[in-house]
Amino acid sequence: MEITYALNDIESVAKAIIQHATFKTLLFYGDMGVGKTTLIKALSKLLGSTSNVNSPTFSIVNEYETNSGLIYHFDLYRIKNAEEALNFGIEDYLFSNHWILIEWPDKIAELLPKDVQKIDITLNLDGTRSLKMV
Repeated sequence: MEITYALNDIESVAKAIIQHATFKTLLFYGDMGVGKTTLIKALSKLLGSTSNVNSPTFSIVNEYETNSGLIYHFDLYRIKNAEEALNFGIEDYLFSNHWILIEWPDKIAELLPKDVQKIDITLNLDGTRSLKMV
């Protein structure tokens, strides 16, 4: 799936991601400031979270409750390597059967399960974003 969108279209983009997702682990790739957290806020809301969604840059993981389970939102920007992720128990989250939304997943590439959706976001010159989901 490929979409070009403006930020005011974020809810429809989130709906399309949920409709096309075949796995509950979503990996978000893109430069700093491209809108990964903004998209995760919209996804979390559509999945039923009423929590205040923000980037877990310092806490590494935020947990949001929904009526049908949990959402784990990771921002791995500050970790140095996969060993650090193992030390905080990331494997327990990854195989929990809850929604897993990961920013900067390249930091733990060797730990990721096979059943994931990769979402790559790029900022276009006109301010729109291009999203590719595989």
